[in-house]
Amino acid sequence: MRTERYEWWTSERKGRRYYGSGWRPGRKVFVLAGLALILFAAGLVFLDVRRAGEESAVPPPKRDVTMKLSIPSMKNVDGVPVYTAAAHNKPALRNGTLHLAGTGFPWQREANVYIAGHRLGYPNTESFLVFWDLNRLRMGRRVVLTDSEGERYIYRVYDRFVLGPNDASATKPVAGRNVVSLQTCTLPNYTDRLIVRAELVKILQGPAPRGAPNKPA
Repeated sequence: MRTERYEWWTSERKGRRYYGSGWRPGRKVFVLAGLALILFAAGLVFLDVRRAGEESAVPPPKRDVTMKLSIPSMKNVDGVPVYTAAAHNKPALRNGTLHLAGTGFPWQREANVYIAGHRLGYPNTESFLVFWDLNRLRMGRRVVLTDSEGERYIYRVYDRFVLGPNDASATKPVAGRNVVSLQTCTLPNYTDRLIVRAELVKILQGPAPRGAPNKPA
């Protein structure tokens, strides 16, 4: 099974095939009938695909797929946008952090909320140095996700490990747990993936008090 790398771009080359003409006047009726059947079948398939796409695109009830991420002990992670998108979605990674489509949401009972972010990112954007010091995030530190209704999900860091660029095992659910997995590139060559994982410990209703200090846990 092939797994896409984050920040890795590929292009597909499509070749052309040429067929010799087998057209004969006596075959006209059969050819037209065959084309009609093919178009009808293609229409049904397209309708099924469209319906499936519409169903999969519907976000979980009463929630917006856009969240915000805060890590009090990391100065560059304070209310950073979290966009739900495919792994290769460049605008999401440029404008904040990327919640990998198909992984969990914090309001689910058992979930692995998988979030990727840049080490360097782009100046004057929310991605700039967002996960630069992720490797310094110690055990027990807080990770906070806020949903579109202002509900805050408080996580505590409990694990950290490194995986190869094509290893997707960290995106899978963790049995019996609600966790958030934070991913960025390793230094100095950016070839592997650093994963820091935290587990949900508390849910706070409503937005954070205005003017509340943003101090490390």
